[in-house]
Amino acid sequence: MAGILFNEIIFGPIKSRRLGNSLGINLLPKSHKVCTFNCIYCECGWGQQAKYNIEKLHPASVIIPVIEETMKMLRQKGEKIDSITYAGNGEPTIHPEFEIITDAILELRKRYFPSTIISCLSNSSQLHRPDVVAALKKIDNPVMKLDTALQSTFLLLNMPYIDIDIATICKHLQLFEGKLSIQTLFLRGTLDDGTLIDNTTEEEVAAWIECLKQIRPHSVMLYPIDRETPASHLEKIDKDTLEKIAVQVRKLGIKTSTYE
Repeated sequence: MAGILFNEIIFGPIKSRRLGNSLGINLLPKSHKVCTFNCIYCECGWGQQAKYNIEKLHPASVIIPVIEETMKMLRQKGEKIDSITYAGNGEPTIHPEFEIITDAILELRKRYFPSTIISCLSNSSQLHRPDVVAALKKIDNPVMKLDTALQSTFLLLNMPYIDIDIATICKHLQLFEGKLSIQTLFLRGTLDDGTLIDNTTEEEVAAWIECLKQIRPHSVMLYPIDRETPASHLEKIDKDTLEKIAVQVRKLGIKTSTYE
C-alpha cells in the first residue's frame, strides 16, 4: 500500500465523516509520513523511518502566510468551513512551533471564520511537552487517539517509534480535565507474521473503559477501518459491535458517536 499523502500545507475543504466540511492543515513533509507511531491501519501507509529531522519541516514563517492566504480566498468565495483541522501526513504536534502556529490560526480564525471550530487529530504521543498541551488546550476540539489501554496491544497496533507506554498516555490525557474528545479505531485480524490482534474483546474494552473513567472526555468517537490499510489482513468492525461498545461508554455519561 502506497498510502494517501497530502501534497500541500493546506488542503480541502474536504468532507469529513466526523468534522463536516474540514479545511486540513499539514505541518509535515509532502513526500512521506512523519510520525511517532507506525499504526497498522494508517491511511498514509507504513512509515519510512523511525527518526525524523525537524529541521526539514516548514517553519511557522512559511506555514502561517499560506494558511492566511487560503482562508482569505475561501472567505471571499463564501465557502462554509465547519472545522479548521490539523491532520496531514503524520503527527502534527511533532512540529517544534506547534504552539506558535496554533496562536496564529486562532487569530486568523477570528478574522475570517469566527464561527468555525479548530480541531487537531493527534495520536497523544507528545503530551509530555508543555507547549503542545498548552496549544491543544487553546483550541476548540482536541481529538486524541486512544486505541487500547493494554500495552501489549498498543505495541502491536500503534507500533510506537518512541519510548512511551499506554499508561503514560492515559495519565497525560487527564491533563485536559475532560476538555477533549477521544477517538478509537476498533479492528480485528492478523498481522503479516500471523499474530492475532483484536481490540474489541471483553478484556480490551474493559481496560479501555477504565482508562476513559480516568480521562473523563466530553465525547468519544468510535470508528472502524474506512480505507485500505498497510497491514493486509485486518477486518472492518461492523456497526453493531461498535454500538455495543458505545452503550458501555454512554453509561458513564459520556457523549459517544459511532461511524461506519
